[in-house]
Amino acid sequence: MTFSLVARSDDGRLHGIVVASRFLAAGALVPGAAAEVGAIATQAHVNLAYRPQGLALLRTGVSAAGVVAGLVAADPERDHRQLGVVAATGPGATWTGPHCRGWAGGQAGDGWAAQGNILTGPQVVDALRDTWLAGAELPFPQRLLAALRAGEAAGGDRRGRQSAGLLVVRRCGGYGGTGDVMIDLRVDDHPDPVTELDRLLGVHMLLFSRPDPATLLDLTGALAVEVAGLLTALGYPADPAEPEDALVDWAGLENLEERLAPGRIDPVVLAHLRAAAPHVPAPRTAA
Repeated sequence: MTFSLVARSDDGRLHGIVVASRFLAAGALVPGAAAEVGAIATQAHVNLAYRPQGLALLRTGVSAAGVVAGLVAADPERDHRQLGVVAATGPGATWTGPHCRGWAGGQAGDGWAAQGNILTGPQVVDALRDTWLAGAELPFPQRLLAALRAGEAAGGDRRGRQSAGLLVVRRCGGYGGTGDVMIDLRVDDHPDPVTELDRLLGVHMLLFSRPDPATLLDLTGALAVEVAGLLTALGYPADPAEPEDALVDWAGLENLEERLAPGRIDPVVLAHLRAAAPHVPAPRTAA
């Protein structure tokens, strides 16, 4: 009742799963991942034990194919299961039990595994594969989501749409660098879950992505004066010579603290600030 893609980034630092289904909260059940270890999707007649057991095997160096073989061999209900696994290195692996409802099947390659059941046909998995392979220039989360959109456009779950999820892990890639869960977004019950997941990813990237140092602007001169004026208009009195304290206060309440940089300003933060107080004109010499 689900189609999913399990994948590893080309540099091996990120692992993720993207999933959609006509099933409530598929994102809560299907994906499991550990940074620099691997990722797993369990679906069809879901076996939640596959996630911790599979990751434990991956931590010992077992290959993706070995994990799939070990999990299904020990499971008396394996004929009703579907599973995709990617390890820290090497090809992915997938399993579709013979009693999974049709259309059901999967494919795997270097660093990825795509699978689905109760689909409109094999073209859904083909679309997951082709879009993933063609999307190397995209950021990893967007590449996963592009594959999911392609799978849905190819027919997706033959019963319709209900939920979607995206899980991405990276060592110290979580909020404030204090955890490994970089993205964990779910749309549990929605008429257009993949589109909604795309919207949520955009919000997540706005709020929690760390800025590219090459794009940061020095918070001095005319730009500092403009930022101080905007902040003051929003109720955060700021010194035109040193608006940083007020900027920190405002950004914290706007949930933009991950984008702050001492003595500089992220253009994304600046754009958000300008949009929040559009009645304050920018100086002609401002960035």
